[in-house]
Amino acid sequence: MTDINVDVLIIGAGPSGCVAAAYLHKKGINVKVVEKNEFPRFVIGESLLPRCMDHFEEVDLLDCLISKGFEVKKGARFIRKDTVCEFDFSKKHTDGYNWTWQAPRADFDKTLTDELEQRGIDISFKHEVLDVQFIKDGTSISTVKLSNDYHYKIKAKFIIDASGFGRVLPRLLNLDKPSKIPQHSSIFSHVKDVNRPKGREGTLITFDVIDKDCWLWVIPFSNGNTSIGYVCTTDFLNRFKGSATEILQEMLKLSDYYYERFKEMDFLFKPVIIRNHSKSVKQLYGNGYVLTGNSAEFLDPVFSSGVTFATESGLLAAKLIAKALNGEVVDWDTSYSNYIKEGVTVFGTYVKEWYTGNLQTIFFEGETNPEIKKQICAVLAGYVWDKSNPFVKNHNRLLPTLAHVIRMGV
Repeated sequence: MTDINVDVLIIGAGPSGCVAAAYLHKKGINVKVVEKNEFPRFVIGESLLPRCMDHFEEVDLLDCLISKGFEVKKGARFIRKDTVCEFDFSKKHTDGYNWTWQAPRADFDKTLTDELEQRGIDISFKHEVLDVQFIKDGTSISTVKLSNDYHYKIKAKFIIDASGFGRVLPRLLNLDKPSKIPQHSSIFSHVKDVNRPKGREGTLITFDVIDKDCWLWVIPFSNGNTSIGYVCTTDFLNRFKGSATEILQEMLKLSDYYYERFKEMDFLFKPVIIRNHSKSVKQLYGNGYVLTGNSAEFLDPVFSSGVTFATESGLLAAKLIAKALNGEVVDWDTSYSNYIKEGVTVFGTYVKEWYTGNLQTIFFEGETNPEIKKQICAVLAGYVWDKSNPFVKNHNRLLPTLAHVIRMGV
């Protein structure tokens, strides 16, 4: 390959990179997407939130996804022992989509990239960004390696780092910093769900709470497979010995609700363990680049915020870059960094209060006022920028206060 000049280089072809590329291409901006892996490829983050449907719709990616028949997700169920708490996305404070999907990301992401390639967007798979050098005006020169070890360079006016857990620019530019979210680890795999109950029970995404710091996810797909995985403190996970397969088999015994359904079931791939999965960065943008999705922040899987933050940040970054390329002045602090951090902070509060036990108290103890439940449901649907919602605007104060009221029986 010869060296390339583009307006925008996007690193990563997941949902964040695809939404950004679709928007920029629609605006007539010369964009190139570089993806380290070959698609389809496995990645976690299989449960979406309704908020991201707005993003797919805006860049005309809904139809190709609908055509694949992914499992529709209309809410979420939380179980703790004999107590069940369900959220219905049609009963939420904020207007917006009442449904989304739970889908194997290998198929989901491949659908997106296939659609982009049909539109003529240049995507290079199995191309890895090794190094990036920035010039004073923000222009960058990236060194890219092909699978055959051939190297070439891409000159770009802007870079969107949508590399997910690859975190290309955070690594190269030393942008990583410790997350404020308590450190947890995950272990997960897929199974062919031969014991799946018929009807609604067999389709529900469920979070089965073992204790305050340990829970099991169950995410059924329309293809008959189901994603199962535990999230727990790293110390809790370290109690279990043996291979990853043996550990997950043993941990399934912790679930009274699901053990009979999944016991002695073969995993479709060796269980994956991710330790201390929460991530953060020192800054979300710089001269000539912007970080989106998991390249910027990853909170915790408990409320499925990953893809929504990916598409929210990817689309917003693309819009601001389009303005900058058009000669408009962009206030990246206000329009991007502060905005994204507001949403991350709201969701981060819900994650933290889940692990303090306050949110679990709200979910499982006492009767929650229907209006309050709608307000919390809107947050769980991903609408974390709607300040007409008291549980967005006053998230830090209201969650512990409500939990205290419930415990006191007031």
